[in-house]
Amino acid sequence: MSAVFNQSVDDAISSAVGLFNRLVDDARCEMADDRLSRVFSALADPTRRDIVARLAAGDATVNELAEPYEVTVQAVSKHIRVLEDAGLVSRGRDAQRRPCRLEAEVFDLMTKWIERYRREAEERFRLLDAVLEQTAEQPATGAPTKEAAS
Repeated sequence: MSAVFNQSVDDAISSAVGLFNRLVDDARCEMADDRLSRVFSALADPTRRDIVARLAAGDATVNELAEPYEVTVQAVSKHIRVLEDAGLVSRGRDAQRRPCRLEAEVFDLMTKWIERYRREAEERFRLLDAVLEQTAEQPATGAPTKEAAS
């Protein structure tokens, strides 16, 4: 009888663990598809951040962007592709020239996200300041007075 019970418990636990793992995998996929996640992921690489900084100064071709790096043009092109997939960069066409251009609206998305958490952090700091101020104004209790010590 206990063997049947143990097997039922093991089956239930196994089923629950499988379901949990599938939910975690689904959440990861959803997060990876999230535009903001793609943007931050693209900017995690220092070369891509440098490319974005250079494009902030003006449009440039892949060859122009590849000049300062000791990697192939193809490697820089792959970095640009990641930036394109995240929506940070677009490629245009100007006769034979194909300049890369920085897409500013993605930075608005990032700024809104960062600003939201900055405001929340500032509010927590204001509340902490109020508590500390209130604590400083109250006399300490439990400390012996000069009269009690003599």
